[in-house]
Amino acid sequence: MFETLIDKLQNGSYITLETTPGHSAQFTPIVDKIANLGLDKLVDGFSTTDNPLAKLKYNALFAAKMLQERFNKPVLATMSMRDRNKIALQSDLLGANEIDIRAILALTGDPATISDQPHAKGVFEGDSSLLLDIISAFNSGMNYAGKPFAVAPKEIFPFAVVNSYAKNPKTLQKKMQKKIKHGAKGIITQPVYDIEGAKNLLELIENANADCCPEYKRAELVLGIFPITKLRTAQFLSAHVPGINVPDNWIESLRLANASGGAEEEYKVGFELSKNLFEDLKALHPKIHLMTANQFELARDILI
Repeated sequence: MFETLIDKLQNGSYITLETTPGHSAQFTPIVDKIANLGLDKLVDGFSTTDNPLAKLKYNALFAAKMLQERFNKPVLATMSMRDRNKIALQSDLLGANEIDIRAILALTGDPATISDQPHAKGVFEGDSSLLLDIISAFNSGMNYAGKPFAVAPKEIFPFAVVNSYAKNPKTLQKKMQKKIKHGAKGIITQPVYDIEGAKNLLELIENANADCCPEYKRAELVLGIFPITKLRTAQFLSAHVPGINVPDNWIESLRLANASGGAEEEYKVGFELSKNLFEDLKALHPKIHLMTANQFELARDILI
């Protein structure tokens, strides 16, 4: 299962869909909705988020198991450095390994200061590179302290993330190099909104691979897409989310659509921009991670 996913990542077309477990004791309704829309037939795999924005959600590893069992497709389970020390990280990896949750998306995580839980404290024993190093140790049959396991874990496939935009492109390249050096097989970008930006990212990953590591340790870039169908979403991403660049023409098109036809026209224009972007990016570099904040009807319409 995972070997097939990595082969698609490295040699062919690759599409994954993000899912965000809810503030609920049940993940099944999300799984059922994906099944009812037939989304499992349109993607190569899924991902599960790990308490994004430090807000309490259903566990990403358990959610990954449910998706994987239901659809027999690999799931990238996100693990955040914010909520676990080195003991808990390794313990979770061991438990996940036996139930075949073996693609891990390593994140540093949002600060605990913005959590919805009173007086929550972040752990942050390291950034996401520490988790990548732990996975590397596991893949060598030992824990992070260098002690061999009684039974070695099955291979774990590490992924990482990177911003999609920076004023200084060399900054992004250095971040890519760091993640490659620590073993990431795939690097998923924050949402991309223009072809030129995507081309720049592809040039940076090629440079990063060439400059830092031997051929066997190269990483593949996965272009993140987050469809925008509302003006307020475009404005929020542009103004408040570092590392994302929403083009001015997108914001202006959505503003004009809202003024002329209200929410319905705004959605129509935003969907067309997003759909065209998806098709253009797929033609340029068919390795894509689609994020829709669980708007699965929108995901289906983008993918079909």
